[in-house]
Amino acid sequence: MATPNYGYEKRQRELAKKKKKEEKLKAKAEGRRHDDTDGPEEPGTDAPDAAGSGDGAAAAD
Repeated sequence: MATPNYGYEKRQRELAKKKKKEEKLKAKAEGRRHDDTDGPEEPGTDAPDAAGSGDGAAAAD
């Protein structure tokens, strides 16, 4: 029976980690989140709520 080639297995694990890291960096550079599955969010969806409450408080002063 042949002995296990632990060096080969380790190299394959290292290559898989390197590939995953590169994919994460690429996704980050594109402005996407890694866990986003249904597409990119529309910019400014949270902005009207935050801006609306801030403007109302400023006008009341």
